[in-house]
Amino acid sequence: MKEIEVVAAIIKYDNKILCTQRDVSKNEEVSFKWEFPGGKIEAGETQEEALIREIKEELNLQINIERYFMEVNYTYPSFKLKMHTYLCNTQTDNIELLVHKDYIWLKCSKLNTLDWAPADKPIIDKLMEG
Repeated sequence: MKEIEVVAAIIKYDNKILCTQRDVSKNEEVSFKWEFPGGKIEAGETQEEALIREIKEELNLQINIERYFMEVNYTYPSFKLKMHTYLCNTQTDNIELLVHKDYIWLKCSKLNTLDWAPADKPIIDKLMEG
């Protein structure tokens, strides 16, 4: 089974967290699901470098990485995912959707109202713990 290692950003602005919605995907288990933005780590990149690059490519947004948050290992039907997540902040809520279908800024207490990709659910649980 294919294994994919990625980074994801939990981006905070004005006491809200950025949630992005995937468009249709070749992996139907994540099509139209909500997720924390990010992507694959390229050869020679650190996790942090990959995260900054991916957020710029996907959202045209500059972020500041605060700290590592957690690692999620999840097995989808067609691949295994290892996701490194980071708490981040930004100076603006002005983003440009270059990959995703939609986005919303939500207070932490409202995160569980969205239909999240399964691998992102442990992150929601930990964020809501406080």
